[in-house]
Amino acid sequence: MQLRYSFRLYPSRGQRAALDRAFGCARVVYNDAVRARRAARENKLPFPKIGALSRILITEAKKTPERAWLGEVSSVVLQQSLRDAESAYSNFFASLRSERKGPRLGEPSFKSRKDTRQAIRFTANARWKLTDAGHLLLPKIGEVKVRWSRTLPMVPSSVTVIKDSAERYFASFDIDTDAETDQARFEPADPDHQIGIDLGLKHFAILSDGTKIENPRFLRRAEKKLKKAQRELSRKQKGSRNRAKARLKLARTHAAVADARREFHHQLSTQLIRENQAIGVEDLAVRAARTRMAKSVHDAGWSQFVTMLHYKAQRYGRTLIKIGRFVPTSQTCHVCDRIDGPKPLHIREWTCPGCHTVHDRDINSAINVKKAAGLGGHSLWSAGKATAPVVAQRSETGSHGLPDVARVA
Repeated sequence: MQLRYSFRLYPSRGQRAALDRAFGCARVVYNDAVRARRAARENKLPFPKIGALSRILITEAKKTPERAWLGEVSSVVLQQSLRDAESAYSNFFASLRSERKGPRLGEPSFKSRKDTRQAIRFTANARWKLTDAGHLLLPKIGEVKVRWSRTLPMVPSSVTVIKDSAERYFASFDIDTDAETDQARFEPADPDHQIGIDLGLKHFAILSDGTKIENPRFLRRAEKKLKKAQRELSRKQKGSRNRAKARLKLARTHAAVADARREFHHQLSTQLIRENQAIGVEDLAVRAARTRMAKSVHDAGWSQFVTMLHYKAQRYGRTLIKIGRFVPTSQTCHVCDRIDGPKPLHIREWTCPGCHTVHDRDINSAINVKKAAGLGGHSLWSAGKATAPVVAQRSETGSHGLPDVARVA
């Protein structure tokens, strides 16, 4: 399984200038490739191949006075930028032909130096390496200090250097994990440990065993600080240095909220995957949230949490089953399967008119999610389905480090 391990970088002032120069060169090559594609389409000519673009936009461009500064960065960075443009057009055409899942993609657009995210990629051909001191040696940039949070399981195949909107630098290593190593990391869970999860707002997650996990509400808790930072930004003159400082302050506050939410999702998803062999969850349409609760829905981050459950289940041999978003889990009695109709959100308990069972709305929904996934017996919505869960295939993305490299404080 392919994973990405991300670590914080702390480049010096000179290294930050070199990285910014590399970001700019990669961006220019990408934009030149998009411009060449558009010119070919307007002139009704065949799209240029990546080999021809590499020769014209990189090799020959370095010999001209207008693009001579492309030689100041690693050629691998420029080649990878061309490949990114090629991949963007491939995905665009696949989306037009309905061969790609997900929303329809638009034509690749030009990148800007003001984009909130800048990235460059170094493959093995760039001859980057991790030094004995635990630094990341990058061509034409130097040894960059890395803050190791864990050890890399094996030698990475490539590294991507990222600069985010808060002007933080990260190294993202591409790792191919070993299935046997992943299997040994978590002990096999009891096959009887199967749960259903109902995601909510008052409580972030309600489990079918009655456990309720509080919603941290990271964005709501930081709203006062964000409001003050946003007000300060709006009062600064556009283009001034003080406005740039205010923008950076606001970006770092947002980044702190996002980091706290991601850490919470990682800890909870890992705990659930470790303790349970099979998990049922609703397939929610979070992007369609347009109600007065939209901010709270996006603050909870349900989509990111379910994505983590998905790839961790694949990695560690657990089973994740998503049920349809239109299954009336909150309207159905889990005892007699009677559907009692929709209920307003302020009703947290209700009595089934069929069997007279008093239900906690959230726990009842979680139990129905488990039943609909075929993990807790048959229901109206799981009838006819195979109730025995199929173990997911192992394959994933995401982590950080090298086995015998010393960590840097």
